Amino acid sequence: MRKLFVLGMLLFVLTGAAAAQEQEFVFGDALPDAPELAARGTYAVGVTTLTLTNPDQIDILNLSEANPSATYDRVLTVDVWYPAVIPADAGERTVYEGTIGRADQGTARPYEIAGRAFRDALPNAEDAPYPLVVVSHGYPGSRYMMTYLTENLASKGYVVVAIDHTESTYADVSAFGSTLLNRATDQIFVIDEMARLNGEDGVLNGMLDADNTALIGYSMGGYGALNVIGAGYGEVLSGFLGPVVAPRLAGADGYAADPRVKAAVLFAPWGGDLTAAGAPGVSLWADEAFANISVPTLWIAGSLDDVAYYDAIVNMFENAFNSERALLTYVNALHNVAPNPPALDGVTFGEYESASEPAWDVRRINNINQHFITAFLGLHLQGQSELREYLDLVENSADGVYAVDDAGAFTDQHTYWLGFQNRTAVGLEYRTDSP
Repeated sequence: MRKLFVLGMLLFVLTGAAAAQEQEFVFGDALPDAPELAARGTYAVGVTTLTLTNPDQIDILNLSEANPSATYDRVLTVDVWYPAVIPADAGERTVYEGTIGRADQGTARPYEIAGRAFRDALPNAEDAPYPLVVVSHGYPGSRYMMTYLTENLASKGYVVVAIDHTESTYADVSAFGSTLLNRATDQIFVIDEMARLNGEDGVLNGMLDADNTALIGYSMGGYGALNVIGAGYGEVLSGFLGPVVAPRLAGADGYAADPRVKAAVLFAPWGGDLTAAGAPGVSLWADEAFANISVPTLWIAGSLDDVAYYDAIVNMFENAFNSERALLTYVNALHNVAPNPPALDGVTFGEYESASEPAWDVRRINNINQHFITAFLGLHLQGQSELREYLDLVENSADGVYAVDDAGAFTDQHTYWLGFQNRTAVGLEYRTDSP
């Protein structure tokens, strides 16, 4: 009898373990307190990996007096998420094989991220072309840094491409000059390539509209995105990089915002205050550069950001006064308001700290980001005007009043943040401004 009991308990444990594995939390899954628009959309999601080559680019890491015109073919690896047709028995599940740590510190190692997508799935072209979203990571980072967001947006009718910025990833991080020079041009080149692939045979043929693009940039990705949408760099950047950056400076002949980009999400964009680089109070832009931004922008930052510096982010936001814009602030958050949550098993403190927030559950941040970005891009890229009400909010979430009648319907006194369950819109601030 005891043997039967032990066998039964073993089966129970194994069955429970299998069930737990089946229920494993995947980056981007909605928590019970997730705001309304965080939920995945109606499209199944496919993902594919591409290698893109930008020929004859300036090789700033190898420029020298002996080789003043060094160039190389700049190779970028990207992953593309898209609405897909998935076999009924296949399921949306994948594992992204990335890197964590830093190559320049000898700590880079393989790292797996569970996802909800089907690799190399057949595209769902029924509602194509879909708007294009280009995602640009921080320094260092990877194309898998925000899979919670890339998958979520693809499920809502976007083609989403995330870039591994060469010489700026965990696996190959190199001198910072490469990131300063190449971030904006990488983003533009990827839009070019997506437009080209849209007209050629392959998984993306006819799937996307590159003339209806949004940029999502985190930290150095936000630095590049600002330059793409019209904020020309200041002369101070020439002091770091020399004449090679001249075409991206404000006022340079031929410099202009990329007209294909219709909106941008800027997570903690870097460059407004170079204190961390040893130049306190210095910005890579003149304040007037931001007046050249005309597309809608959503800025997302932590009030205690000590990398990009919150006051510097607010200053850039305020100086983009010719655009419709909003600033979402996570009160008491630092710089890590964009990444997937950090892994738990076998990670060092440095690896964990690089993607965590001491005062916030990063999974909750992920859900809130999904909610706001869904509303923002749905309004500006998909023309869903009804989503504007999710972006018309009282400034301090704690000032919202949750008021319902006996039937559960909102009363005229209700000012709580739309889409948030009662007692969940806390620790957040939301500013808006327009021309």
